[in-house]
Amino acid sequence: MTRTDRKPLQLGLRENLPQFVLLVAVNALVGGMVGMERTVLPLLAEQEFGLTAYTAMLTFIAAFGLTKAIVNYFAGTLADRFGRKPVLLVGWLFAIPVPLLLIWAPSWGWIVFANVLLGVNQGLAWSVTVIMKIDLVGPAKRGTAMGFNEAAGYGAIAVAAWATGAIAETAGLRPAPFLLGLAFAALGIGLSSVFVRETASHVAHEVANHVTSANGHGGELSARQVFALGTWRDRSMSSASQAGLVNNLNEGMAWGLFPVFFALGGLELSTVGLLVAIAPAVWGVGQLFTGALSDRIGRKWLIAGGQFSEAAGLLVIALGDSFTVWAVGSAMFGAGTAMAYPTLIAAVGDVAHPTWRGAAVGVYRLWRDIGFAVGAVLAGVLADLYTLAAAIVVVAAITAVSGLDVALRMRETHPAEHRTPRRGQAPAS
Repeated sequence: MTRTDRKPLQLGLRENLPQFVLLVAVNALVGGMVGMERTVLPLLAEQEFGLTAYTAMLTFIAAFGLTKAIVNYFAGTLADRFGRKPVLLVGWLFAIPVPLLLIWAPSWGWIVFANVLLGVNQGLAWSVTVIMKIDLVGPAKRGTAMGFNEAAGYGAIAVAAWATGAIAETAGLRPAPFLLGLAFAALGIGLSSVFVRETASHVAHEVANHVTSANGHGGELSARQVFALGTWRDRSMSSASQAGLVNNLNEGMAWGLFPVFFALGGLELSTVGLLVAIAPAVWGVGQLFTGALSDRIGRKWLIAGGQFSEAAGLLVIALGDSFTVWAVGSAMFGAGTAMAYPTLIAAVGDVAHPTWRGAAVGVYRLWRDIGFAVGAVLAGVLADLYTLAAAIVVVAAITAVSGLDVALRMRETHPAEHRTPRRGQAPAS
């Protein structure tokens, strides 16, 4: 088949479905690399390394979050400059040593270093799969794309968290649970190198047909200008950045404290793993629906409502004392995150011009993943000074205030004329 015989390039989920599904699978593997730590590492800190202070215990999350945040910022710019696929492959190379370090670590410093490498892996690989899906689907299905992307990643986190808890109960905390990570890394490298295709041509196609957003930001912006827009100059993008930071602040707290909090309730390790998995499982499945819903009803109120639901779920967990109550609170927490998480990325994609979209996503993900470090440090200090429950309550209050900021300050980034029509409804003119 000659080049002139090929089907003309099109944007859209259906038009690019095989490549889109492949990228969903790749992002599930990226999420699995984080999920293998969720249940096991906080317990490993106590039982094998003798860490009793929560602040010290949560250093691995702070190291992961700071590294991932910084790499996110550069990942978008690098993907714009050198292409998406090369950055994705480099990200996978950083994943290979992580499970080996976790298996053989003789001291807690090795665990922290493994999470620095994991932060690089996640910052490059997850960022690029986000950007590539946005490239493929175009503006009409951006929320749907992010729903599938985040559902795959966080669904895999949930499955890996449950699986490693079950494995650890029968085979111990090391090495068996981390062998999953070696399988995830091998599959990720294989799929990405052989089957994933570059999406730069889709970006060029969208640029040629792009209409400047209602926010008025055109192309040809410097990295400094994009950073300013995402941090303070554009009210929608800056509101998304702070909301993303708070979303990962409460996620960092949950990652570090929930396994210990539930274990102190006298639950078996497999039950702790199940409870830890509930929030990312609901989060993951829920995003299949909330991302598409944001394409129909808009972004702003899904984000604000999601953060209010997260805050309510955290309060239920903090005040609960049984598996049933904790499961309900975890489900509420996961449902709220499902509403906000993919919608925030879609909102940034709505505002950004295609020529600096990668950089804009990088700025958003920089601030969002700084939340991991902030949450780990804040939760650790509060838990050491007061109690685990007090730390959870404070984070719940911060999450509610963040939702209020979105309600008051963010513009609707996906106006009615750009929305996916409901079945039987004519498109907006």
